[in-house]
Amino acid sequence: MTSPTTIVTGASSGIGAAVARQLAAQGHRVGLVARSKDALNAVLDQLVVGGPHLTVSCDVSDPEQVTRAVDEITAHLGLPTGLVNAAGVCHPAPLDKVTPEQWLTTIGVNLTGTFLVSQAFCGRLSSVGVRGGIVNIGSEAGTIGMPHYAAYCASKAGVIGLTRAMAAELAPHVRVNALCPGPVDTPMLRSELALSGDLDAAWEAELSRVPLHLVATPDEVAEAAVWLLGARHATGTVLALDGGTTGAFYATRG
Repeated sequence: MTSPTTIVTGASSGIGAAVARQLAAQGHRVGLVARSKDALNAVLDQLVVGGPHLTVSCDVSDPEQVTRAVDEITAHLGLPTGLVNAAGVCHPAPLDKVTPEQWLTTIGVNLTGTFLVSQAFCGRLSSVGVRGGIVNIGSEAGTIGMPHYAAYCASKAGVIGLTRAMAAELAPHVRVNALCPGPVDTPMLRSELALSGDLDAAWEAELSRVPLHLVATPDEVAEAAVWLLGARHATGTVLALDGGTTGAFYATRG
């Protein structure tokens, strides 16, 4: 049986890189997409099984770059039947300090990028009548309000709405689900917490708001994403993987 081809955006680090590694370990041909070719190639070197694989430099908020990326992956690896939209950015700031550029970049990568890559992916599937699956990486921030995260919350809430709309429209041929992690130990989270000036204190504060008192690893999130990608009876699902932050009331004791 031919190995499936799966596209992973944001594959240069964090959750996207972990998803790429796990898919490769399961025999997928992986098209790794992100802006930095050097960072992508570093992840590619970690994919010691499966293949062939391909890295493609792409700004997912640019329609022309997205079209070229999906075309290149299809030409080299075969028709993709899986997609994990893991590209994401975050620029935390008080509402009155958020710049138009920060807002547009956050919405552009997190929401518009998810739409554009999904659109290109689905267009190729529908042209040949092949079934497939999409997993969009959302966030707890898409379901709750978080101070200083207006753009990020809005973008991830949009991803959840987009997921449900696509699931309704694309069934039965394409399953579309979202995975919404809480805090995950990624370079993005650490850079956000470092803005406080005391990373250790900020890390403890982050742990204190999670009922399980844990920060997920990228590999843990990737395991759930890969499972959801192959869950043949799931579509329109928004799966929380947040240590209980959105599903339980929890107050720390002083």
